[in-house]
Amino acid sequence: MTDLTRPLKKRSISFKIKAHEDFNHRNILNISRIEIRMQRGDRAKGGVLQRSPYIFILILVFTAISVMNACSFKKVRMPPLASIDGIPGHFGKGRIIDLEEGKSISFEQLINQLQSKELIFVGEVHDNPEHHLIQVQILQALMARYGPLTVAMEFFDESRQPVLDRYLEEEVSEAVFLEDVDWDKGWSFPYHFYRPIIFLSKEKGRALLGINVPNNIVKKVARSGLDSLTPEEHDQVAKEINLDNQAHRDYLSEVFKKHSRHHQLKNFDYFYQAQCVWEETMAENIARYLTDNRGKMVVFTGNGHIIDKFGIPDRVLRRIAVNMATIVLYPLTDRLIINKNMADYVWLTGGCSSGEHRGRRLPKHQTGSGEKLKK
Repeated sequence: MTDLTRPLKKRSISFKIKAHEDFNHRNILNISRIEIRMQRGDRAKGGVLQRSPYIFILILVFTAISVMNACSFKKVRMPPLASIDGIPGHFGKGRIIDLEEGKSISFEQLINQLQSKELIFVGEVHDNPEHHLIQVQILQALMARYGPLTVAMEFFDESRQPVLDRYLEEEVSEAVFLEDVDWDKGWSFPYHFYRPIIFLSKEKGRALLGINVPNNIVKKVARSGLDSLTPEEHDQVAKEINLDNQAHRDYLSEVFKKHSRHHQLKNFDYFYQAQCVWEETMAENIARYLTDNRGKMVVFTGNGHIIDKFGIPDRVLRRIAVNMATIVLYPLTDRLIINKNMADYVWLTGGCSSGEHRGRRLPKHQTGSGEKLKK
């Protein structure tokens, strides 16, 4: 039987704690050895051993190490948020923002507010699959609520209109249609992105319009300028081409600086002329149709053509008075401050890309001049 009245022997316990190389990347903590000698009590009181306060120091050391180790893990990246310039509050992915009111609205509210609009622009980043799903959702809701409407698409040039008409009248198969419009060379983005919109237009729409200018003309102007066009080529572009919008010019100047090397374009004036030929021609084709055929029209095009409205929208209004709305589908990948002039509505989305496209005519800035990134 143990004699509790005898003094206990002193015992030394050493602890070696070696920091892992990933323990702290900045080497804030440098523990090579911690030696704690703790002495158990010299005597017992009331049949209970008295322990040294060093045991509490040991507990504190291990607690501190655990906390430091937890803090040394890589910080979790906060989800990106957007805010409107001058308005408090933040918006995350999936939000639909009414920029005039400065608040988020539901999808049902968006469709309700589009009731009075005759012309509705819906933007996209061409290789973002989410944007194409949203576009179909908007088109389905508008058709269900307001009946047949006209769909206009950047993705077909005006010279392909007879082919579109034959397909809508079911005079040719889908395979023949794709061959006749030369989809792979003419647009180059995956057809399955656009097929639902074309199918809806065919089944429930009033008309499907190609509003773009032929690709070879845009390329020629970008390389050689407007004056290089032949009379026959001039007949295929807008009669009135405004080159005097300084805000539009400044916006495209930034796009040119970022992408001109990749696209081997050296002259900004020619690049700007090509962009204006592009947008003026689409605006003229829209205005001409609406002059003779009143009713709702939904235009699907890249964001760069409708952001701040100085691309296609304002050029339409210069030709015809029409009640209009713009919806920009915006990939939210970082902190963002939105200028209220960017659009009437901004739908914040993910930033995924299909990675399947093979390029397209001129570089398009997919974000827009009306925003500032804040990191």
